[in-house]
Amino acid sequence: MNHSSSTAGAPREPDLPPYQLVLAETDWGSLQTAFGNGECLPDVLARLLEPDPKVQVTALSELSELVGHQNSIYEATAPVALYVAGILAHPAAMTLRPYRKVPIRATLLDWLASTAYDASDEIADRTEQYFPGFLTRGTTPAAFRELRPMLYRAVAPFLQDSHEDVREAAGLAALVLAEHPALAQRRDLLAVHARRILDTSSDDHNRRVARRALEAWGHDVTGIEPFQEEPWDCGPRSDGRGDLEPPF
Repeated sequence: MNHSSSTAGAPREPDLPPYQLVLAETDWGSLQTAFGNGECLPDVLARLLEPDPKVQVTALSELSELVGHQNSIYEATAPVALYVAGILAHPAAMTLRPYRKVPIRATLLDWLASTAYDASDEIADRTEQYFPGFLTRGTTPAAFRELRPMLYRAVAPFLQDSHEDVREAAGLAALVLAEHPALAQRRDLLAVHARRILDTSSDDHNRRVARRALEAWGHDVTGIEPFQEEPWDCGPRSDGRGDLEPPF
């Protein structure tokens, strides 16, 4: 396989632990969620591998509340994100969602993008203004942000996926994760995916994230019309349940 010069010699992202190991060796009961400890999380995570897509999507929606409530990062968010990233290549991720026939993999990637955005540079900088020390080493958000290279390694194989929705979701997640300094060498390659999102996506949130990434990385965005800003959080959204009802 040929490798482009933009990635030749680039540092290798750390390997993601197997999802089975994350599930078995995490002390879930000791970790904070939005609603108490994480004792219920192993059951919820296991349901992501069920063959019924409605069960999978409902489980992902529960995770959004438990470890992403009010766009916050909790102690349990990090191992949950590692588990979700770890099952991206699992056969269960190819289950098609009801009605729109989109692989669950796209929804898992959307969830990772949304969760990563809640710890993004933009959100972290805003939060730091009101809560100094938010990103101090050892805090829960800071620890989560250090996982970005590992999460990126799980997302990257799907940047060229054959399904359009999976490609866009992977591109979006990769753009947010690539804010980590260790992924700086990946950004020129990711700029191609950012422009593809701008050219093809019908989701303004996703297009806004793509434009901001290009601008932050020094690319010319003068020909791209700025998007209208929304209060506080302008990032990707994913509650996991959007395709459970028929489109009307």
